[in-house]
Amino acid sequence: AMAWRAAPRAAARLLLGRRGIASCLDPSTGLTEDQKEFQKVALDFAAKEMAPYMAEWDEKEIFPVETMRKAAQLGFGGIYVKPDVGGSGLSRLDTSIIFEALSTGCTSTTAYMSIHNMCVWMIDTFGNEEQRRRFCPSLCSMEKFASYCLTEPGSGSDAASLLTSAQRKGDTYVLNGSKAFISGGGDTDVYVVMCRTGGPGPKGISCLVLEKGMPGLSFGKKEKKVGWNSQPTRAVIFEDCVVPVGNRLGAEGQGFSIAMQGLNGGRINIASCSLGAAHASVLLAQEHLTVRKQFGEPLANNQYLQFRLAEMATRLVAARLMVRNAARALQDGREDAAVLCSMAKLFATDECFGICNQALQMHGGYGYLKDYAVQQFVRDIRVHQILEGTNEVMRMIVARNLLQG
Repeated sequence: AMAWRAAPRAAARLLLGRRGIASCLDPSTGLTEDQKEFQKVALDFAAKEMAPYMAEWDEKEIFPVETMRKAAQLGFGGIYVKPDVGGSGLSRLDTSIIFEALSTGCTSTTAYMSIHNMCVWMIDTFGNEEQRRRFCPSLCSMEKFASYCLTEPGSGSDAASLLTSAQRKGDTYVLNGSKAFISGGGDTDVYVVMCRTGGPGPKGISCLVLEKGMPGLSFGKKEKKVGWNSQPTRAVIFEDCVVPVGNRLGAEGQGFSIAMQGLNGGRINIASCSLGAAHASVLLAQEHLTVRKQFGEPLANNQYLQFRLAEMATRLVAARLMVRNAARALQDGREDAAVLCSMAKLFATDECFGICNQALQMHGGYGYLKDYAVQQFVRDIRVHQILEGTNEVMRMIVARNLLQG
């Protein structure tokens, strides 16, 4: 009687089963043969190595280190990092495709991997040769893990007002302050930290790379969250933390620019994670409507639910096209890339949350049970509308661009 009960692993299995079928939802449409191969590898990994454990990682708050290291063996630890330091050297579009596919297996774990990838890219892009070779290989292999430290208790959306200070003393900086909501905080090895080395505003901010175990580096309690439970979140605290000047990325005062350039890619990455969760949720809803009967017939015969499913699929495809368009713009270094990334992040994370939430509604009371994967997708992607720049800030960026001159 409960054959239609969709266990957490069902979402990725459904996606795999439908991959060969021409469909308006097919995420491989328009991709090159190479991209289809990356996608297939990522979907297979999501279905076999992530989806069966997604619910357990969430319930027990497990940070699945060994699973992520397996993903790194496939090249997913430094996807858009240069190959000479262990990266895969792929494009931003390739990266989006991979994160969308992985997210069908566990959105929370994939979202952490996207942040890790952003950190490695920052070191690869803005670090000198010594820094690149010191940090990137062990991060690309995920022997070590990275965290991005921008947000503070008093500066979230207003990131340029951050207060964490780094005072130069000879060939070291002495760091004081704290960061909030840091994904991986306490469990990761490398911390890419934005701190104030100069005056107020964005031009006084520099970027330092810290390593776990440095004297004066400590962590707050593990936060209890609605979703994203397969990755720990803690405050990162600096108390007279001594950091060598050789750990600074770029020049003094370049930190805010580094942070913002990293976030352009981060916004595409997190939007891509939302796409994967939404795609899996549409397939779960489609399956549920087909097998669940009420009033003597399948829910799929109800025209209202047919229309809602059609709207969900349409919004998913529209969001995917926006994300991939922005990924191409970022890869090409186009002038409008930053605003297109903001548009894509705004649209995709809002729409995909709505899709997952509607899929839960279609499951009725069952959708509210933790035995069903759809509720975890809802919980895991809700925060995507907040982080990597809130969607209100995305609107500000778009409006500012429209009203310039």
